[in-house]
Amino acid sequence: MSGVHVAAMRFDLHIPESRSLKTKRAAVKPIVEQVRRRFGAAVAEVDHQDQWQRAAIGVAVVASTMRHACDILDEVERFVWSRPDVMVLAADRSWLEQED
Repeated sequence: MSGVHVAAMRFDLHIPESRSLKTKRAAVKPIVEQVRRRFGAAVAEVDHQDQWQRAAIGVAVVASTMRHACDILDEVERFVWSRPDVMVLAADRSWLEQED
């Protein structure tokens, strides 16, 4: 099946060692940059910008098959969960499928 397949994921994160917005950014920025660079995904901090120990990151991928989009999000999810400086509180996925 051809078409445009969009998969998105939201990570709600806790940064336990953060004591300021500056230290929070120091934990979140490398995640955002590495997801963008390593996986070619669109990524941004999407919520909790004014809280020291919370962050929400949104990730979106576009692929020619849903399987490929899911594979990329699986890799992104493993990467985020492997980060020792953050705790993943929730990880939610959503999909958009546009057929020809």
